[in-house]
Amino acid sequence: MKSKTFVAKPTPKSERKWYLVNAEGKVLGHMTPQIANILRGKDKPTFTPHVDTGDYVVVINAEKVMLTGKKTEQKEYITHSGYLGHLHRQSFERIHQTNPTRIVKEAVAGMIPRNRMKKFILKRLMVYAGSEHPHMGQNPTPLNS
Repeated sequence: MKSKTFVAKPTPKSERKWYLVNAEGKVLGHMTPQIANILRGKDKPTFTPHVDTGDYVVVINAEKVMLTGKKTEQKEYITHSGYLGHLHRQSFERIHQTNPTRIVKEAVAGMIPRNRMKKFILKRLMVYAGSEHPHMGQNPTPLNS
């Protein structure tokens, strides 16, 4: 008897769980793979790569995230508009002062596969610089890492 391959159905919005991650004092490179796995649904036994089965993640205290080694002095964020000569480089310190949520968002986005699902997966990531967030009504479960 042949066994059939299981293919998950997309999880309805009402059945998705909410997780809360406090980034205070955590290393960015250790925290982001766990967040990416939850967003994709890889922590579930019903994971299917081409089906959206992930959960929501709320990250608070993004301004207090840490980097290891000399990354705080050496790391750069690069953007390009598509026009010649419009390559912009910004240091980690400058991004950390102006928009600390971008640091976590870009780190998690880099760990999501570059396919059609990426934009839908990243919509479920909410990042806040401080400890306040408007998602208390969903009763997010604290993520222990």
